[in-house]
Amino acid sequence: MLVKNPFLTDEQLAKSLDVSIQTIRLDRTILGIPELRERTRLMAEHAQTKLKAIDKKDIVGELIDLELNKVGISTLTITSDMVLEKTGVARGHYMFAMADTLALAVVDAEIALTGVGNVKYKVPVYAGAILVAKAVVTKKRDDKYFIHVIIRNNLDNEEVFRAKFIIVSLPKERK
Repeated sequence: MLVKNPFLTDEQLAKSLDVSIQTIRLDRTILGIPELRERTRLMAEHAQTKLKAIDKKDIVGELIDLELNKVGISTLTITSDMVLEKTGVARGHYMFAMADTLALAVVDAEIALTGVGNVKYKVPVYAGAILVAKAVVTKKRDDKYFIHVIIRNNLDNEEVFRAKFIIVSLPKERK
């Protein structure tokens, strides 16, 4: 289950497998599987070494996995300062920025820019949500990368946002 979704908590695993949390923790220890925070940290450190078109400081959220020109995964926790005061719904630009920076990160180019973004907000997101974005390069043609990004709420695995981007790589600038 952790291979398919490395962001599952011990509580979620216990509930899915109908065992106690203590059983999950013991089994994880015996199998040498770190707890969620450590798994996430290790994945993030490894992924950030592969970045080319964007700096790790520019990623909105935390980059967790990256295979250039193929796939990338990032997470973002929605905090109370990211939501609209009146409704408590997350401001859409956080999800857009998460998806856009992940799409840029997955491109194997020194310089890349977003050419086109087609987005769809599916359901409202509230403070406390842990979002998981997955970007997949669906096609590459010349200097254009066609990338689909889906963001899910990790609490219930519900799709909350989707986007299709065309990312354009540029030649290196001359000085």
